[in-house]
Amino acid sequence: MPTTAPLADDPAVVQRILDHIDRKTTDLGDSSWREPVANYLDEGRFAAERELLRRRPTAFCPSAALAEPGSYVARDAGGTPILAVRGSDGRVRAFKNACRHRGVQLAEGTGCVRAFSCRYHGWTYGLDGGLRHVPHEHGFPGLDKSTRGLAQVSAEERAGLVFVGQAEPQTRQAAPLAEELAALPELVPPDYRIAGSSEREIPANWKILVEGFLEGYHIRATHPQTFYPIQYDNLNVVERFGPNNRITFPYQAVERQRALAPAERTADGKLTYVYQLFPNVLVATFPARIILVVLEPLAIDRTCMHTFALTNRAESDARAEAFVRRGTDLVDAGGKEDRDVACAIQRSLASGANEFFEFGLFESAIVHFHRTLTAALAPQTTASGS
Repeated sequence: MPTTAPLADDPAVVQRILDHIDRKTTDLGDSSWREPVANYLDEGRFAAERELLRRRPTAFCPSAALAEPGSYVARDAGGTPILAVRGSDGRVRAFKNACRHRGVQLAEGTGCVRAFSCRYHGWTYGLDGGLRHVPHEHGFPGLDKSTRGLAQVSAEERAGLVFVGQAEPQTRQAAPLAEELAALPELVPPDYRIAGSSEREIPANWKILVEGFLEGYHIRATHPQTFYPIQYDNLNVVERFGPNNRITFPYQAVERQRALAPAERTADGKLTYVYQLFPNVLVATFPARIILVVLEPLAIDRTCMHTFALTNRAESDARAEAFVRRGTDLVDAGGKEDRDVACAIQRSLASGANEFFEFGLFESAIVHFHRTLTAALAPQTTASGS
């Protein structure tokens, strides 16, 4: 049975995997779930989902992407242009990425600056968001620069990630969300650095892409030459913690752990953990690297996939770099297979072939995702699974 909390330690997870191998079993959910296909096609529901992404703090980027004062990441979150930056005081802040004069976005992508200067008229803002300079300021009688800093949103560092929330202070569910963030395990250790980042637009609904990360029932059929020779088909440990999931994908190398005393068993190089941080963020662990994926909904049939790759190997270590590259190539190949399947699902949605999608006992993390999403959207939407 999938567990709820707390997350098991590595030796306990390895033992559960070995038990499953011996019994030819996997973790099973307590019920199946029928998700209406209409929930992937309805514009009103999509609008409610994007509002949810604005309403609750979600992972925006790794803390390592803001390694030094002035380093920033600028991207859309919940349809809003957001700029996260580490200040001179070491604190991470986040702002709506819009000049307070005429609304031009101040930054794109990633970089490191001493201040943000608008390319339109030169209004300049400090790393704390304060308006510092207005060219020909006498042309704006009565302008109070202290009230015209960048529009700030909440930002908090937890578990090696930066979480950003856009809800107004009076509407935030501060206590429950603070407890939820405080309960997160360490996802990105402090010795990990950014090894690369990318973004790509995928012609598929964001929920279909989330679902692809949350089960191993498809490993043999979808990944016969990539993941399957290394992993197992339909063998997972599934854990729930709050609204989130952790799915363990063991490698066949885990068999070597049998020779070790239970307390000495390790997950390093023996399995991948995939953490789904509700609703749209995935953190996946691999040997010597961690991948953060943020699925930003653009439309009911388009998603921007933001990916950050991190490693704890030194840039100067050529042998380690080659090892990481081989692993990255494998993950990229498997990821393309998953994206191709997601796009094929998207193309079928309007065919009328399916009234609902049936998620079975092997897909309990997906069931938890849809139950949690349906509850979070109520009473904003009326369509729900059963």
